[in-house]
Amino acid sequence: MAGLHFLLILIVAFSASAFGQAEGEVPAQDSTVQNKSVVITLEEAIKRAEANEPLYAASLAESLAAGQERWVARKDLLPSVDYHNQALYTQTDRGQTIPRFIANNAIREYSSQAVVNETLGLGRLAAARHADAAEARAAAELEIARRGLVAAVTRLYYDAIAAENKQTIAERAHAEAAEFFGLTGKREQAREAAHADVVKAQLQEQQRDRDLSDAKLEAEKARLELGVLLFADPRTPFMLVAGDGTAEIPTRSEVEEAAGRNNPELKSALAAVRMSNADVLAARAAYLPDLGLNYTYGIDAPQFAVNGLDHLRNLGYSTSVTVDIPVWDWLATEHKVKQSEIRRKAAQVALTATQRRLIARLNEAWSEAVTARNQLVSLDASVATAAESLRLTKLRYTSGEAAVLEVVDAQTAFVSVENAREDGRVRYQAALSELETLMGTM
Repeated sequence: MAGLHFLLILIVAFSASAFGQAEGEVPAQDSTVQNKSVVITLEEAIKRAEANEPLYAASLAESLAAGQERWVARKDLLPSVDYHNQALYTQTDRGQTIPRFIANNAIREYSSQAVVNETLGLGRLAAARHADAAEARAAAELEIARRGLVAAVTRLYYDAIAAENKQTIAERAHAEAAEFFGLTGKREQAREAAHADVVKAQLQEQQRDRDLSDAKLEAEKARLELGVLLFADPRTPFMLVAGDGTAEIPTRSEVEEAAGRNNPELKSALAAVRMSNADVLAARAAYLPDLGLNYTYGIDAPQFAVNGLDHLRNLGYSTSVTVDIPVWDWLATEHKVKQSEIRRKAAQVALTATQRRLIARLNEAWSEAVTARNQLVSLDASVATAAESLRLTKLRYTSGEAAVLEVVDAQTAFVSVENAREDGRVRYQAALSELETLMGTM
């Protein structure tokens, strides 16, 4: 009994320790999961946005549906095969073996036949061409939607990075303003500065505190706006990876060559012209006859059997050829042809306009990227100059050679040029992504 009692004590103690260990591990695991931030690159952000953005999803669905329509249109060019089965009973007069309905062949008639039908006409060929062009246009529109989504995500991505950097700038500026406020107080106590310097420094510190609050708010808004495209819960914590700000800009000839080969707007306009050509062909097809072919093989007999009562085979085949020649439709076909030709002219005008717009857009995007790159280099130099100016001005103020307003102006100039550099980075990245989007490399 004593041994059994000791064994029970060991089991209870082991269970209690295991339960306590499990209770201690669960909060730590939840805390780790809760505090873990997802690292998001630009490529990952684009991939997630493609899965979550509704307009892109609608374009994708439209492209897939156009592919199905093309398959259906091509199917109509091929023969159709049906297996027809029918059992027919017709009323007779009493004592007679002749069916009352003269259209029926016997009192009891059984039909089990394989029927092959094919209709040859220019209209079906035009419908297949229209479906091919429609699928190409839907694919081009999908690429347009994808590129628009890429441009939007890129802008939001670098806006969020810039907002975070501006928050860091505001934190540093606030700390520096607070430090300068303390410096003016010490100099006033040492009778080296007037109380007006303290007041001016205090106002500067209060302004930097308000700027910091605004920067935090803008950073949170930018992250939430990007998070809507990336996560089921926009509040999910994530970290962004800044891209290389020194990427080289392609030459103008490289941009024009790639854009002319991969531009989806141009492909969409060309597909629209092909669709209008198919519509004209379909309208003109109504002037021509259609040829119908039919082949039937099986049973059509009073008995549902291969051989009849008279030992003749019930299995057999029949073929037919039908030609439908249009004669008069009150000029409806002529008006349909004119209607389709009018729409084709409009599609051709849209194509030429797309070509002109592409040329202008390429030049604008390339010039914007070059200008943004040059200004970013200039802003980097300005930040270094403003930082050195602030350092020297503070040294001069400490030695009593500069006024407090000079220090405040130097601080304001440093913060302004740092924020301008962040805006310049966003502008450059947006312009570069626009070029890469036009070239089809992003």
